[in-house]
Amino acid sequence: MRRLLIWLVLAVGLLLPGSGLAQRPAAALPTFPTEQQARQHCPADTVVWLNLPNAVYHFQGQRWYGATKSGAYVCKAEADRAGDRATRNGQ
Repeated sequence: MRRLLIWLVLAVGLLLPGSGLAQRPAAALPTFPTEQQARQHCPADTVVWLNLPNAVYHFQGQRWYGATKSGAYVCKAEADRAGDRATRNGQ
């Protein structure tokens, strides 16, 4: 009986919206179409280019900064809190 209850709780938890294990936080990450708008939003932070589909960001001077098809400028600290990460190959 106890095992059945545990399985039921796990199954319901996985089916409910917003209860998945690898989801973004409830608060949406502010994104900006221009670097200037992002700088105004977070003047004390580094502005990065976030490739939205894969949640990888690039720094100014890197190959894909401002150049991917589906991306936006964001504040690095906010991107980190949202679970995004820097590129691993330095491009």
